[in-house]
Amino acid sequence: MDTATKMAAARTRLILDKPFLGALALRLPLVEADGDWCRSTGCDGKTLYYNRMYIDSLDVDETRFALSREALHCALLHFYRRGNRDRKLWQQACDFAVVPLLIQEGLKPTPDAVYRPEFDGMTAEEIYPLLQSDEAERPQSQPRGDGGDEEQRSSQQQFEQGSRPSELEILATQWRQRVAAAVQQALQAGKLSAEMARAVDFYLQPKLPWRSLLAQHLSGTARNDYSYSRPSSRRGDPAVFPGLRSDEVDLVVAVDTSGSINEAEIGQFFSEINAIKGQIHARIALLCCDAEIAGEFPMFFEAWDDFDCEPRVQGGGGTDFRPVFDWIDRQDRKPDSLVYFTDACGKFPPQEPPYPTLWLVKGGQDVPFGARIQLNE
Repeated sequence: MDTATKMAAARTRLILDKPFLGALALRLPLVEADGDWCRSTGCDGKTLYYNRMYIDSLDVDETRFALSREALHCALLHFYRRGNRDRKLWQQACDFAVVPLLIQEGLKPTPDAVYRPEFDGMTAEEIYPLLQSDEAERPQSQPRGDGGDEEQRSSQQQFEQGSRPSELEILATQWRQRVAAAVQQALQAGKLSAEMARAVDFYLQPKLPWRSLLAQHLSGTARNDYSYSRPSSRRGDPAVFPGLRSDEVDLVVAVDTSGSINEAEIGQFFSEINAIKGQIHARIALLCCDAEIAGEFPMFFEAWDDFDCEPRVQGGGGTDFRPVFDWIDRQDRKPDSLVYFTDACGKFPPQEPPYPTLWLVKGGQDVPFGARIQLNE
């Protein structure tokens, strides 16, 4: 079977068996690339480049995997999300995130695909810092991620260097639209797995202004309402009239200091809380926690105090949310709200607490209860 026939057959099988991946693969024109810079496959978000000798070495099922891998990199916006990260490590992180998804879909991996089970269910952003601290254990093969090999004069690199942010944003928006359409096609065919749906759902969500949502939530917590308590009997009037009251709001603010949230992000978060707390007359108990609450906490800030602190980001430890909830349970009074700043990767309490919980989440993880506000990447 010649190369063109094999790739056409692979895409046809994807459309029939895996309509979500097939619909995505159809969005990428196939262009044969110079073998000197493209040793396997690569993609710049617009075109899928392939090495003829590499494709010839694969069977049709492995070719399906190769096409799906590049299409899924686009669907997950890996070309758009790299930012200032090291290109080679980012490409590895992207491949480690994608390969488990394709294996779960029942696709036959290519011989060069590297699977590390410890990365199952993780995003490229979550995998990347682990690779930074574990470079000595890099696999010998070369994952591709969002483009070709590091040594390549890849189309992706030229595209990024010559593109304005608005152009990348437009391309990312196009892929969000394509993914949404592909999801609908797969759902209509009854062939969209739960794992794949979860993987792409986060990237279909609009990027909401988290600062505005935080302000709305905390302002809604403020108890500026009408009280129907009976007035003093000395007034001589037994009637009960509504009166406006403004009580102090008790907030617990918890910060994940396990290392996934950096100090600059914590500082930005604190500045937003500080700007809001005076407006709603809030008293705040601050807890910093990784696997346990840090020794110098809690710290308490009255409504007239500046919310100013420099928690130490520990790094390298696990994350357990339960110590914060356990601390609250030991208090005489439950808070009006708990605001937790985290990447949501950790151990949650088994039950939802009897007070509102707001999670400000960096990354794509879900939370089992409470309201979730996505922090922009």
